[in-house]
Amino acid sequence: MKNIVFILGVLLVSFSGFAQEEPTILKQSDLKGPAYKNYKFWKHETVPTKIYSENNKQSLQGPAFKNAQPVNTPKVDLVEVKIGGSEKQKLTGPAYKNHGPWSKKG
Repeated sequence: MKNIVFILGVLLVSFSGFAQEEPTILKQSDLKGPAYKNYKFWKHETVPTKIYSENNKQSLQGPAFKNAQPVNTPKVDLVEVKIGGSEKQKLTGPAYKNHGPWSKKG
């Protein structure tokens, strides 16, 4: 009887330990159904993604393009492309609607 009470006590403590895990970062692609449709993107913080593009890529044609082998380019030849984090993304309401290329960048 003491063993059963002891085992149940240990299980109770271990389950409470799992309840303390940090919540995972929620992405819209993780959701399905109405939760996907009603996802509020402004309530979740997103991290801008870094994309690298090759600066001096040669355009090949014909057999040279067909036979070209993929080459690992060093980071020196890559250019970082910034996507997201623009001034317009921080605006809401009429300010977002009326924002245009003529708007001040300050």
